[in-house]
Amino acid sequence: MRQWTVLYKKELKEQWRSFKWLWVPLVFMLLGMMQPVTAFYLPEIMEQFGGLPEGAVFDISLPGGGQVIAETLGQFSQIGTLILVLAFMGTIVNERVQGTWVMVLVKPVSYANFITAKWAGVATIVTVSYVLGLAAGIYYTVLLIESVPVGPVISGALIFLLWLLFLITLLLLFSSLFKSSAAVAFLTLGIAIVLSLISGVLPEVMEWSPGMLTSHSYEWLITGEPREGLWLPITVTAVLIACMISLSVYSVKRKEVISS
Repeated sequence: MRQWTVLYKKELKEQWRSFKWLWVPLVFMLLGMMQPVTAFYLPEIMEQFGGLPEGAVFDISLPGGGQVIAETLGQFSQIGTLILVLAFMGTIVNERVQGTWVMVLVKPVSYANFITAKWAGVATIVTVSYVLGLAAGIYYTVLLIESVPVGPVISGALIFLLWLLFLITLLLLFSSLFKSSAAVAFLTLGIAIVLSLISGVLPEVMEWSPGMLTSHSYEWLITGEPREGLWLPITVTAVLIACMISLSVYSVKRKEVISS
């Protein structure tokens, strides 16, 4: 356990040196506040720049608090995912290219500790950034629009967090398999997009898919009630995360044996 803690702290320090602890949370906070501010000022913006004929009335009712938070998560799902992939696509790739992972693994370091510490380090900054971004969204929603339902917001936010953890685990797996950061980013974003699109078009067929987590979280936020079948994608996603971490450990171990 002590070895794992040392590796975990090393990951956090490296993220601090690369300023990820500064700019990743900042981006999520900006995304979080953007949606409620846009929703509040949209009628005025459309009135000023909508090109309406004189005397025409442009009436847009403000969305509910839950809907605004759901739309905020939509921003995280699109722009936020891109930011996370760009930030962490070199998690293992860079160490392989620079040869620094050999310096670590030549010591009596467990492969499982090496991978899980990296996963936990990325998961920590992703979770903190996500929580800060969501807090910014909730604050401006309450300030400008209306209060938000606490229970559905917490539940919907936790479901969406599981989706983000699935994505960073997928990113870690590809980072252990390929030497190109571009390939890691392309494959991670591609699978995320495909899962989301197919899950949206064929929800009955893909009810087990991790891609359903986002729609489950949106619906819980908007309606205040969970959709039937929620536990299936949650269970499948948790199992897939565990499997992908195990595959990452196996991949690193195999490549290290081959290189030696």
